[in-house]
Amino acid sequence: MPFATSHGARLYWRTDGAADKPVMVLLTSIGTDLSLYDPVVPLLTPDFRVLRMDTRGHGASDAPAGDYSLDLLADDVLAVMDAAGVRKASLVGTSLGAMILMALPPKAAERVEALVLACTSPAMDPSTWDQRLALVRAEGMAPLVEPVMARFFSEGFRAKHPEVVETVRAALLAQNPDGYCGCGAAIRDMALLDNLPSITAPTLVVTGAKDAATPFQGHADRILAAVPGSRHVEVDAAHLPSLEAPTALAGAIRAFVGEVLHGTAVRDAKDTLFEAGLTTRRKVLGDAWVDRSLARRTAFTADYQAMITRYAWNEIWGRPGLDHRTRRLLVLAICASLARWEEFRLHVRAGLEQGGFTQDELKETLMQLAIYAGVPAANTAFTEAAEVIAELQSPEG
Repeated sequence: MPFATSHGARLYWRTDGAADKPVMVLLTSIGTDLSLYDPVVPLLTPDFRVLRMDTRGHGASDAPAGDYSLDLLADDVLAVMDAAGVRKASLVGTSLGAMILMALPPKAAERVEALVLACTSPAMDPSTWDQRLALVRAEGMAPLVEPVMARFFSEGFRAKHPEVVETVRAALLAQNPDGYCGCGAAIRDMALLDNLPSITAPTLVVTGAKDAATPFQGHADRILAAVPGSRHVEVDAAHLPSLEAPTALAGAIRAFVGEVLHGTAVRDAKDTLFEAGLTTRRKVLGDAWVDRSLARRTAFTADYQAMITRYAWNEIWGRPGLDHRTRRLLVLAICASLARWEEFRLHVRAGLEQGGFTQDELKETLMQLAIYAGVPAANTAFTEAAEVIAELQSPEG
């Protein structure tokens, strides 16, 4: 087993992935060991050599008695990087791991390629941690286990994946109390806010939509406000996204770090295609409809909206082989044939409002539809189209 030594403690570490890939270091939450990232590592190793470690006081690393500090834990990370022969890396941390990473750049900025700070905070209530550590010192880890499980995982995940929760619960119950209290003291005593403006590495802040321990407000928002140029992404998870939403977390990490390492060419190309598609979409559907559609975007639907804008509206509607009038009428015929009535009404309204076709051309298209897709489809299409025409002709239309 590989170990590094830092300030008198042995620290366990391991690597996964090919030696010729860029290195990514993963740091864990308090109360967990490097297995926290087991579901994520296979998703990262196609692009990265992944270096994990057990934080001082956890897993196979030593757990000296006494209070630790974030500076001490940051020194531990650098010692592990040295032992693994890593000069510079992208650094990813969850909760305590991210707190350590916020303390590391002022010590060794030249060793940081990029930072990903997940489900974390630059400041926590010291009195809460004092009470928690006093409880552990008096009664051991058992009283903390169930409250911590409720913070680590969302209720839905706990119900659907009891095997994951039980694994983490058993590990927390077996946690060395000295190690937990040492790291808890580092969280209690941290003073990171003054450090944040000096961070120059590209930084991504990841929050969990269901994270009750470090929600966006009061935690991530303070990091984003203080770290120049930092970016934010939200995933559908509670406090441990590597276990609850590993694919979403790995995707966010790979996209961000990949851009840092290889430049913005891919993102710039996507942005160019999106803007071109948006111009066509406005010509066909009108500004008002497109503005409403964009305003309704959510974290869940935004990627889909971007995709159809790039591909449907730029790659297809933007092709020179057919004019927009012909494409509009084709869409109407296809939507009516497949009974896609919401989309049919949208394009009837947009086509008539935008002058994309006349009522006579609409009628002829539906007559053609009756022959090739059937009278029942044409019956419904005429009814739906007539209702849209009536709405447009009404004073409120």
